[in-house]
Amino acid sequence: MLIDSQDQLVAVLEITSVRVVPLGEVDLAHARDEGEGYATVAQWRAAHENFFHSLELRAALKGPEFTTDDTTPVVLERFEVTHRL
Repeated sequence: MLIDSQDQLVAVLEITSVRVVPLGEVDLAHARDEGEGYATVAQWRAAHENFFHSLELRAALKGPEFTTDDTTPVVLERFEVTHRL
């Protein structure tokens, strides 16, 4: 299920693939396909590192020193929308 920013259900998803890769191996196809307008892997990574290194995530992880590098495992999911609600 996919929910919006008001916690309303908006769609049913089908996961079509899952890959775990090192952060340094995220490819341009994934960066573009994410649908956020990234034209380069560097743009994708900068946006995600802002989140990964945010105070909120570090607090949630109880890891104030949490950081990432090229070897950090990331989960890359692909999905299809099967039903819009």
